[in-house]
Parts: sequence; C-alpha cells; structure tokens
Amino acid sequence: MTACDVLAIGETMAMVTPVAGGTLNGRSALVLHPGGAESNVAASLAQFGARTEWASAVGADALGDMILSEVASHGVGTSHVRRDAHAPTGVYFKDPKPDRTDVLYYRAGSAASAMGVDRLDDWTPLKPRLVHVSGITPALSATCEALIEAVVVERVFGDAVVSFDVNHRPQLWAGDAGPVLRKLAAHSDIVFVGRDEAERVWGTTDADSVRAMFPDVRHLVVKDGDVEAVSFTDGGRVAMPSRHVDVVDPVGAGDAFAAGWLMAHLRGETEPDKLSLGHWTAAQVLRAAGDLAPLPDYTDALSAAIHASSPTLTMPAFDRES
Repeated sequence: MTACDVLAIGETMAMVTPVAGGTLNGRSALVLHPGGAESNVAASLAQFGARTEWASAVGADALGDMILSEVASHGVGTSHVRRDAHAPTGVYFKDPKPDRTDVLYYRAGSAASAMGVDRLDDWTPLKPRLVHVSGITPALSATCEALIEAVVVERVFGDAVVSFDVNHRPQLWAGDAGPVLRKLAAHSDIVFVGRDEAERVWGTTDADSVRAMFPDVRHLVVKDGDVEAVSFTDGGRVAMPSRHVDVVDPVGAGDAFAAGWLMAHLRGETEPDKLSLGHWTAAQVLRAAGDLAPLPDYTDALSAAIHASSPTLTMPAFDRES
C-alpha cells in the first residue's frame, strides 16, 4: 500500500450551524457540514498538497454519507473510515453569541466512540510519515483512550512522527483530564496546546511554564489566542505575534494553525516559517463561517504567510535546570 504523508485519527460529526448572523433560536436558517478536529487538519493539509488519510468511524446513515463525501472533496483519503450499522454518526450544534460560540454535543454512543485498538491492523499498512491525534478522542470512551495510547505511547506506527493537539473539551471528560493529557503530551514528538487550556488542565501560567512541564518534547507549540504562538525546540524558543483579523467564527482556527505548522514542518522549513504558516492558515479560517477555508497550494500559501508575518523573537534554548 502506498505510504501517506499524514494519517489523522479521530471523530468527525455532523455540524449544524446557523447561517452568518444567525443563532439557535428557531428562526435562523441552518447549514450542515462535517465538524472534526482531526479531519479539519487533514483537509487543510490536503489542500496544501500533502497526501492525507483520515481514519475513523461514522454511522451507516445519511449524516455519515455527507461527512465522507465532504471530507473526500478536499482530497483526503477516507477508505479507512468504518461504517457502523449499529451506532449513529455524532451531531453537534454551534450556538453563536456576541462574545463567543457555544457548542452543544450529541455524540454519546456514536460510531466513533466504539473505536479501539482492533482497528490498528487496518491502519498500520498506511505507513504514514506523521500521525496526528488529539485529546478529544481519549475522552470518548475507554476503548478510544486505549487506541490513542497505542498510537502515542506504544508507537504502533513505528518511526512515524506523532503529533498531538491537546484540544481539551471539559464537557467530554467525566473525571480529571489532566493526567491522561499530560501522559499523551509527554510521549508525543509534536504538541500543540493553548495557553489557556494548559492553565485549566495543568495549572501552568504561561508558555515557559508549559515548557518546564514538558522539557523533552521535541516540538512544543503554545498558542495564546490573539497574542502570540511560541515554539520550543532543542534549538531554542521562537515567539511570533498573532495576526489581527476580523473574526467571523473562531471554531476551527486551532486546527488550521496546526495544519499550517505541520505542512511547513513536513517541508523542512524554519521555526519562524512554521509559525508564520500556522498563523496565516488560522487567519483564513477565522474569516470564514465554517471550520475550513479555501487554501492555495503550499508554495503560494507560504509566500503569503511570510509576507504577512510579524517580526519574530528568538531567544536562547530553554534552561532545563531552572
């Protein structure tokens, strides 16, 4: 089987959202699209030209049909998504407010929540260069947690780089998410985490305190909303201010940032260029009503990102003794 650049593993649901300017008040027109962190990353990477596969499960229902069709339309391989005749496709609703967007989940007992390590024999022949997962999946069920631990800790994909987006969703966790997410982050090669969610689950205060918690993660990227993103590697600390844009919908911007950063990483770019493309890709989604935005090919995107980027601040390597 032909190897792929990126394998993204995780649940995608049917996302119901009001048209621009609407709310969930019974009077707004609604639109239906796929919504899933990992498939969002795969779709943006595919638009940039990466060979991507998405592995998951959906119901054998019309919502599953819609998800598979739309994810595939972005160039993502979907042949490793199981159709489950006994469990439904999950659904969630966006409820836009003047200062935030609330999300209402209806995913209990979904097809994806039944995923487990038994799926791995179907997926390992893909031989991906990079596997991308998130902290959403282990919250869905015990079998999903075992699956993600096999990918991240046991390294069932061998030499593949493991990328982990913390993506803490408090309403999905019955208990304390902190220890599980900390273990997965500590065993990953690339970690994306928001400064605010790190404070919520681990009690850290800033990017440097997150690094102090994970001194051995090869690539740690801490995103601080509209302030900055900070990348930590053995080569040092690189910070880049966020771009200021007129926000239409913030949901999906973190996935877009991860996709931009990962694409530049796959192409061997510098840390500043990875952050530039991450910020630029996130900005495209922030301006869009959905979780995805049309993207140009990689060369044009990187050129636009570098042109639009703010000056970088490079600091000495993190002192692990402090």
